[in-house]
Amino acid sequence: MNCLNRLYIILSAILVSLFVSCNNSKNSKSEFNAVPTDTIASKQVISPVFMYGIQSDSFNLVTGNIKRNGFLSEILLKHGVSMQEIDQALKNSRSVFDVRKIRSGNNYILFCDKDSSARARYLVYEHDPSTCYVFSFNDSLNITPFRKAIKSEIKYASGSIETSLWYAVKNGGFPSSLTNELSEIFAWTVDFFGLQKGDNFKVIYEEFFIDGKSYGTGKIYGAQFNRTGSSITAIPFIQDGKESFFDVSGSSLRKAFLKAPLQFSRISSHFSSARMHPILRIVRPHYGVDYAAPVGTPVHAIGDGRITSASDEGGAGKMVRIQHNSVYATGYLHLSRFGDGVAPGKLVKQGDIIGYVGTSGLSTGPHLDFRFYKNGSPVDPLKVDAPPVEPISEENKGKFEKIKSVVLSLLGTFN
Repeated sequence: MNCLNRLYIILSAILVSLFVSCNNSKNSKSEFNAVPTDTIASKQVISPVFMYGIQSDSFNLVTGNIKRNGFLSEILLKHGVSMQEIDQALKNSRSVFDVRKIRSGNNYILFCDKDSSARARYLVYEHDPSTCYVFSFNDSLNITPFRKAIKSEIKYASGSIETSLWYAVKNGGFPSSLTNELSEIFAWTVDFFGLQKGDNFKVIYEEFFIDGKSYGTGKIYGAQFNRTGSSITAIPFIQDGKESFFDVSGSSLRKAFLKAPLQFSRISSHFSSARMHPILRIVRPHYGVDYAAPVGTPVHAIGDGRITSASDEGGAGKMVRIQHNSVYATGYLHLSRFGDGVAPGKLVKQGDIIGYVGTSGLSTGPHLDFRFYKNGSPVDPLKVDAPPVEPISEENKGKFEKIKSVVLSLLGTFN
């Protein structure tokens, strides 16, 4: 189903749910009165209880978690299952599950007979939130996968910035993964290090649930970021076989460069032509922006390009330089180490990890000194107006306008 149809379905579902809700509210009294007051249930029927496809009320359940360097055999032998049965079950199901992939700390449940033997008939190993493996020690000795139902709901979120986007999402009770989604969508158009109190956002998103618990976010159906004097709307659209986000004019939100080379940090020093050096104690230019971050924080290339150098450069410490095109180049200083495969002459893509935050060279603490050059001259990275990628093409403008109309309608339904 294409993006346009899904958006129309969402809008229709919202309207239908509101209609049904109002109808039910009006009719609730008459429906209640229609129930005979002298109805008496003659006999209560108890339905069997199932877990992982097993009638669990027929067994005693024993729960636990896999110990570090522990083995399933240690658990099963204590509950009447022989080593021969364990080996045979593993042999019969080698293609289903590799027992070496069992992770310490993960949960398991034993289904044991209710008689005095308390023999285990099943062991359910919870491999990840959505997938379990059922070990059977009955007439058949095997392992079968059990995949929990993943339910999705279309939800909305909105919040106002007090300190950061992360705190706004957390305080709103929304999935933490929404922070990453919004950061990626607006990475080229919103400076998340320069957010101010009162900036706010809206987003329509898909949230996954397993056993009633949130399991993260899926597709983003539309988003909006509002700052003092400006508003940016993200509209999803598939062009040239790839979904991307565009603003209301049809321009791509994706720029040639990321706004910052690392996530969720703070600026500790700005671009300046005359700054007191914290170690040398002399006034000298600081042609970069310092991002304070813990040692080991990944540093990303802000755009496609070729590495021109990756070496220890004295006061700059471990440094990587990237030439992006004939006009733009960037530098990443004071790294603790370089990324895998980083070397002069190597091509990198936007978002590739080229190093990790450190405190090498002349540095008072862990941070990244990020430099940006235009035609060989240093410029303030925070003031670079990066060129956008391709906008909506002429042949797609009609479809885009329809999707834009739906997204704006949906975003206008909540504050």
